[in-house]
Amino acid sequence: MTAKNIAIYINDKPYQVQPGQTIMQAADLLGFHIPRLCYHPKLSLEGACRVCIVEVEGMRNYVASCAFPVTEGMKIHTNTEEIRRARRDIVELILDNHPQDCHICERDSNCELQRLAHTMGMKKHHFSGDRKRYEKDVSSVSVVRDPEKCILCGRCVRMCSEIQKVHNLGYAHRGFKTVVIPAYDMPFKDSVCTACGQCINVCPTAAFVEKNYTQELFQVLGDSSKIKVAHFAPSVRAAIGEAFGMEPKNLEKELVAALRKLGFDYVFDTQFGADLTIMEEAHELLARISGKGKLPMITSCSSAWMKSLEQFHPDLIENVSSCKSPMSMMSAIVKTYFADKLQRNPADIVSVGIMCCTAKKYEASRPEIVPSTDIVVTTREIAWMIKSAGISFPNIPGESFDQIMGLSSGAGAIFGATGGVMEAALRTAYEMYTGETLENIEFTEIRGLKGIKEAQVVMNGKEIRVAVVHGLGNTAELLDRVRKDNKYHFIEVMGCPGGCVGGGGQPYAGLNAIPLDEDALRKRAEVLYSIDRVKTIRRSHENPHVQRLYKEFLGKPNSEKAHHLLHTHYHAKEPRGIIPDHPIVK
Repeated sequence: MTAKNIAIYINDKPYQVQPGQTIMQAADLLGFHIPRLCYHPKLSLEGACRVCIVEVEGMRNYVASCAFPVTEGMKIHTNTEEIRRARRDIVELILDNHPQDCHICERDSNCELQRLAHTMGMKKHHFSGDRKRYEKDVSSVSVVRDPEKCILCGRCVRMCSEIQKVHNLGYAHRGFKTVVIPAYDMPFKDSVCTACGQCINVCPTAAFVEKNYTQELFQVLGDSSKIKVAHFAPSVRAAIGEAFGMEPKNLEKELVAALRKLGFDYVFDTQFGADLTIMEEAHELLARISGKGKLPMITSCSSAWMKSLEQFHPDLIENVSSCKSPMSMMSAIVKTYFADKLQRNPADIVSVGIMCCTAKKYEASRPEIVPSTDIVVTTREIAWMIKSAGISFPNIPGESFDQIMGLSSGAGAIFGATGGVMEAALRTAYEMYTGETLENIEFTEIRGLKGIKEAQVVMNGKEIRVAVVHGLGNTAELLDRVRKDNKYHFIEVMGCPGGCVGGGGQPYAGLNAIPLDEDALRKRAEVLYSIDRVKTIRRSHENPHVQRLYKEFLGKPNSEKAHHLLHTHYHAKEPRGIIPDHPIVK
């Protein structure tokens, strides 16, 4: 039963609203945008920044609209001269304790603090005094922490603890000296950070950014002695347009053309690597179902999940597939099969992965993965490189992939959305196991943004129970269920909310948009599903280029050569900096 509406007044105008909302929620629905910094709809209420203050008649002090509920007859003022001045003073105090380097900042023109300063009419500085001073932490290969640019909104702390449940970040000290740091202020590379980059996605400034490798890549592109090979992930093609002010759409061909203009000699499709992953993973799953290995088998595509596994869930390492990710499989084949085709020394070939994910930078650095990807850049980084090179991306004529590893199935495309790996694997595993054609290849029950999804598929009378989970917090919850009473054969894990479409390297949210907004994630995912629907080949094992690779080079799935090149191993890591009652350890 819907609760009866209540009457409120905003700026002397009467409105009917649902009870139980905050002032901010009610105002948003009525078309009044109240400025904000610390607020995020997916995170707990912090009320720290006070930028969202409003005046409520009868209240002695201004109230934080993000946390204050509406009541019957409430009279709210959002835009009085006094409120505007108070908000402006609050934002100016934040600015005056902030580096004045906007024009050389990573987030210039895409910074929430910068936008606020502009909309509030900041024209000069009224305050002066000491400013906090901290060194950047550049120890991680994936994430850079810059405490000087932190405005103490707490979004990163809440994202890491509430959504990802990694609990790597927290507040230290008090007052002017308050700072957000990992436990014991240890370097990021030594902390329990999983490199997922979700702190980057929700940070309103540049307190967290990805480790940037664009200059190294520009140097490589200018080296005529090297063969430069690029391959990009499914979700990159779906989201890169957002960095150019476009809606999510399939810009695969445009990106291929832009990469060639940047100086790449060959452009391949990581979706080919996804098809290859399914060939290996499906065979591994069927072997385990027949008794050769532990169940449930858990996917290994997500780099952030792999680091989380080793730190927090080492008891389940034997359950995880030994398959490398599509990116690492691609680089292995580029450095062997493709090098043989070119009759070139693998050392002359530079394999560049263009990924939605900051954790892929960490994956490329793992000593267990050889041959590795030489350079990993994010969607944001490659978008900047395209702009920097003067390439008019929105107007560029599209081009096709180089064909030796440029053909992919629809199954390879949906890898970028949560549930996509599972769906792709089931399409192939079912037909391999039964010898029959799977008529309905769309597993809609494991699509969507529900945190944990379940499904069953019957293969030759045997019920195969599967689960799909996205976000490391949801993953910890699911794995607790598995430990208590396992009922699954196969589990897909994606470390980021929404899967790869919500990766830590995707374009920043645009003007007035919400970071990791579910509508944006759905739109990106729908781009991938639309690619799948129009593909002639929708099953990984039907990809003729993958079939040729096995015939000419690998032999068969899970062969000795395939295992050597396409599989890896994981091992338990001591999670440094974790106190005994850490929520995940418990």
